[in-house]
Amino acid sequence: MIALLRLPLSLLLAASVLAGCKSVDRVMFQTPSHRLSSQLPPLEITVDNGPMAFTEGALPEDPLRVFRQEVGQNLMEAADTSRYGYVKLLVKKAEVTRTGRFFQGVQMLTMMVPSLLGLPVEYYRTNVQAEVQILNAQNEVIGSFTGAGRSKVRVAMYHGYSQANAPRLADIQGLRLALDQIRPQLEASADTLRQQLLAAGPLQEDAVDIGTSSGQ
Repeated sequence: MIALLRLPLSLLLAASVLAGCKSVDRVMFQTPSHRLSSQLPPLEITVDNGPMAFTEGALPEDPLRVFRQEVGQNLMEAADTSRYGYVKLLVKKAEVTRTGRFFQGVQMLTMMVPSLLGLPVEYYRTNVQAEVQILNAQNEVIGSFTGAGRSKVRVAMYHGYSQANAPRLADIQGLRLALDQIRPQLEASADTLRQQLLAAGPLQEDAVDIGTSSGQ
């Protein structure tokens, strides 16, 4: 009888682990404030999700949202009616791994007691490689910068995240870490890029969007 009750009870406890985790609302789209000393002029924002479009975590709109916040908060001066080119994000690599799944079996056998004590169930890790290109109004690439980020998000009660939210958060954190590597490179070239963009002039009204997603 005890053996028959163990599985449904374990499943019930597992469900409580998945529900009783930290909220991702405060960390999902927080962008660090590190504004360039020489802000780029207003640019059209475009994103190519690349392999991140096929992971189980990020939603299709997530990379654009993260990049739009990064550009608006740190890279570009306030937009007006004119755009002086494009700033484009290309996700080159997005590899997801899950570690610690062996312990899930152990925890099920122990009726999830370790999880209830706060031990992690597993980890989601996303390895992201990204490139940011700056293009002038003639669609000429005048700057290209690359970065890599490796996230680690735990599934656990109290000090971890739910199994539903952890994959998405891992993808977003990996992308943000890659952008953190790219930002200092842009800082070193920002003044030159600004001068080149302004010298090439603004986009024409009939300019064709070069990205798969765009936003102001």
